[in-house]
Amino acid sequence: MTSRRDFIKKAAIGAADIGLAAALPEYVYAETNADLFFKFAISQFSFASEFWTKQLDPLDFAAKSKELGISGLDYCSMFFADKAKDQQFLGELKKRAADNGSYNLRIMVDGEGVLGDLTEATRLKAVENHYKWMDAAATLGCPMIRVNVEGEGAPADVAKAAVDSLGRLIEYGKKQSIDVIVENHVGISCNGGWLAGVMKQVNSPHCGTLADFGNFCINRTKPETNDIAGYMKTKCLEEYDRYKGIEELMPYAKGIH
Repeated sequence: MTSRRDFIKKAAIGAADIGLAAALPEYVYAETNADLFFKFAISQFSFASEFWTKQLDPLDFAAKSKELGISGLDYCSMFFADKAKDQQFLGELKKRAADNGSYNLRIMVDGEGVLGDLTEATRLKAVENHYKWMDAAATLGCPMIRVNVEGEGAPADVAKAAVDSLGRLIEYGKKQSIDVIVENHVGISCNGGWLAGVMKQVNSPHCGTLADFGNFCINRTKPETNDIAGYMKTKCLEEYDRYKGIEELMPYAKGIH
C-alpha cells in the first residue's frame, strides 16, 4: 500500500509536470520516479465564474485547459444542462477535445434529483434523469460519470436507497461501458465512513468514489436560494475528519479531487 509520504511525493512530481513544482519544497519530489500511476485532469468547475458570466463558452473548455498544459477534461453538467441529448453540441464538444489533444474523462452530474431519496417514485425519477448523462458520456468517450447520493432520513435507510439507485445506474452503464462514481460532495455523503459503507454494499468494479480532500462538511447552513449560487454562500458548521475520510474512501477511489 502506498504510504502517505509516498503519495505526497508522487503527487508532487506530477505537479511539476504542470508547472506547480515551484510552490513545493524540493525534498518532497527530488527522489521520486517520474513514471506516474495517475493522470491529471482539470474540473470545468475551476472556471465556474467564467462560465456563469459567459466569458467562457462550454465548447472552449478544452482550449482553456490546454493553456494550462492539462489534457484531461472533467466536465460539469451544470454548464450545459440543456445539452445532454443535443448530439450536434456533444459532437462539437468531442471534436474540440480532439483538436486540442485532450481526452474526455468524466461528466460530474448535479441537479438531477436525489439518488438517496426514501420515496421510491422520487428516487427512481432521479435515476432515470441520470440516464441521459450516461448516454452523453458514451458519446463523448468518457468512461464514467460522477453522481451524488445524498438523502434525508436515517443513515441506514438512505444507504439502502443509494445502493439501489447505484445498482440501477451500474446496470444501465454496463451497456455502454460507463462506470458510476460517487463524490463525498453534499450531505451525508460527506461522512467518509458512511460512503465507504455504501461502496462496500454495492461491491461492483463499475462503481467507486471520487475522493475529495476538501468536501467533508457534514452539517451546513441552509442555502437562501435553491440553486448553486445559494449553496456556494452557505457555511460549514461541522466537518468530518478529512484524514480519516480520505483513508476510508481511497480503497474505492477511481479518482481524487
